[in-house]
Amino acid sequence: MPDFRQVDWFHRARFEIVAAIQLGVSATDEARRILEGAEWLAPDALKLAPLLVEHGRLIRRPAGAWIHAEGDEDTGLLVVVDGAVDLFCHGAGEQRVRVGLIGPGTAGGQSVRFGGGRRLVTAAAAIPCEILVISDTALSRIAEQCPEIWRAVAKLLYRQLRAALRFGADVLTLPPTQRIAARLSDIAEATARLDALPLSQQALGEMTGLTRKTVNEILQRLQADGVLVCDYRRIEIRDIDRLRDIARLST
Repeated sequence: MPDFRQVDWFHRARFEIVAAIQLGVSATDEARRILEGAEWLAPDALKLAPLLVEHGRLIRRPAGAWIHAEGDEDTGLLVVVDGAVDLFCHGAGEQRVRVGLIGPGTAGGQSVRFGGGRRLVTAAAAIPCEILVISDTALSRIAEQCPEIWRAVAKLLYRQLRAALRFGADVLTLPPTQRIAARLSDIAEATARLDALPLSQQALGEMTGLTRKTVNEILQRLQADGVLVCDYRRIEIRDIDRLRDIARLST
């Protein structure tokens, strides 16, 4: 009788090898180009970008596949090269809640170097995506050549904390229409290289604390005003400036 654990391992390994070949040089070049323009790496982006690509690992994930899970001990960073990634965390009663959506050029993650612990969020492919994964071990190797990486990681952690605080403030203070507009504006910024947001009404409801019915009513109004266009699990922003103006309204 064959050892199915070995068979499964073989197929997984074969898939990873084929995926790595399919990613090819173009994905590596794209990852380097994205990192060279990353604000969180400034002013050392040109020096750090090739090191992150060299010591990181490019992976491809189909829609719905996990990249890492909340509670994982193996921490580090991820950079979206192509596609989009959903972010989840667990609330009261172990209910999994969607808290973010990031697209090409956006980075996230954490490092135990700064006294952190296990992974804070689950990351899963919202659509087929290519990801550059940089482990804590890889970050330490990069630091041996360029210690400025730790300043960049600290800057990235600050940006994530600022976004989390704003997210909480919006949910607590903004009325529904402004809350939807603010969240869509933030997601549009984090997925700017995509033609549309790969986002369902249910997912948007999770990110705003609103029912699907309320989300649908608000989106229909915004669509009638020419601000956006809704399709199945897809929202195309047509007027980002108008959307931001709506988010800033106090009533």
